[in-house]
Amino acid sequence: MSAPSRLVCQGCGFEVPADEPYPFRCPNADASDDTDHLLRRVLAPAGMGLPEENRQVFLGQDPNPFIRYRPLLHSYQTANESGFEDAAFCVLVEELDSAIARVDGKGFATTPFLSADPLAEAVGLGSGTLWIKDETGNVSGSHKARHLMGLMLWLEIAGRRLDTDRGIERRLAIASCGNAALAAAVVAKAANRTLEVFVPPWADPAVVSRLGELDARLVSCPRKGSMPGDPCFHRFREAVQRGALPFTCQGTENGLVIEGGKTLVWEMLSDLLTANRRLDHLFIQVGGGALASACIQGLQDARDLGLLERLPVIYTVQTAGASPLHRAWDSVVDRILIRHQRETNESAPHLGTDTDRALFVRDRVSPALAREELRYAARHRSEFMWPWEEEPKSIATGILDDETYDWFVLVEGMLTTGGAPLIVADDILAEANRLAKDNTGILADPTGTSGLAGLLHLQRLEPLPTDETSAVLFTGIER
Repeated sequence: MSAPSRLVCQGCGFEVPADEPYPFRCPNADASDDTDHLLRRVLAPAGMGLPEENRQVFLGQDPNPFIRYRPLLHSYQTANESGFEDAAFCVLVEELDSAIARVDGKGFATTPFLSADPLAEAVGLGSGTLWIKDETGNVSGSHKARHLMGLMLWLEIAGRRLDTDRGIERRLAIASCGNAALAAAVVAKAANRTLEVFVPPWADPAVVSRLGELDARLVSCPRKGSMPGDPCFHRFREAVQRGALPFTCQGTENGLVIEGGKTLVWEMLSDLLTANRRLDHLFIQVGGGALASACIQGLQDARDLGLLERLPVIYTVQTAGASPLHRAWDSVVDRILIRHQRETNESAPHLGTDTDRALFVRDRVSPALAREELRYAARHRSEFMWPWEEEPKSIATGILDDETYDWFVLVEGMLTTGGAPLIVADDILAEANRLAKDNTGILADPTGTSGLAGLLHLQRLEPLPTDETSAVLFTGIER
């Protein structure tokens, strides 16, 4: 029987050895080729038990997601394969969680997944058709700590299972202007690790002050000349090359950071399974792409385990100030439609909108053809994803990444479900944030309600069916 959990490069197919203590990047990632060497966890359902057994994992009662869903975590599976006992893993989670609570005032617990009828009415949806996953009360005030908790568990397991104490002295590094940096600083301090944070000069003073309280080492990174891309990210990579461990929310830099984020969508699925409900549409805000990548891969895991018949339609949301994901998706779809017409002699009808194009690809194009074009994209990254040419600006500052680093998983997820990338202007971002506060009382910031802005934007272009259920993620508290 194959191992339940493996790390495989989506671009070149390299499989990380099980005894690799720091399996963060594909070893071919620094090659001169144009391949997208992003590591993805591959779950072998045959090694995970029967669907009903897997269902019981999702229906479990432990409020801590890293204990409740531990059979699905790569860190747990790898440790378990080498003799690390279940009880020892739970104790590790509890110890680290208690330390986080001492630093931040709270540890990890399931966050609310709420029906929002007043908000649904405000955006033109029916009763019971809009649900909110509220992450504003999570550790450090956003979903980001989930990603970093999952990664810290691996670092702790690596030290205990593989006797890699030498790695304890290596500092951690992250490039972030807000929630990701705060989350990383909380988790790092709880684990007594040194963290270096590369921030833009315009970073929120309140965030900078809190990072100082958490003993993070801050490095301001102004833009210089015409060098493309995020200067914070460039400085972060230099630090990693000098020996720092990537404690970051970019999956391209650390493939393991995705699985902690999966717990968010697994919690949603637990609630849906308990209530015997179906989710038809999911709107996810996108900066670097780790959140959406985690949600999509978490949903795929549940499908592969026999818990979902199909994934919801995935819509991603970026700002008009920076939308590199739309550019990549558009290029992939163009290639698919041109090839489909050439090979089938079928003239596509007038596809006036991105959703028209998305549904045509899902419903009319051969899945094998689409997969081949996706493989091409994974091996020719620079044709589809490159840094935004101008300095990104928007009120949704948390999703202003120059690149969507985890773009490939997002494009794949949208193509297979019939979703599309949505570009939202600042006036709609502001309106969505106001509607969210007025109708839910949840004090999320404009970044945190960007998914709702995407739904609002789509509703005004092509209203969703009145009998289908949608979900949005409120991901960051207003500071």
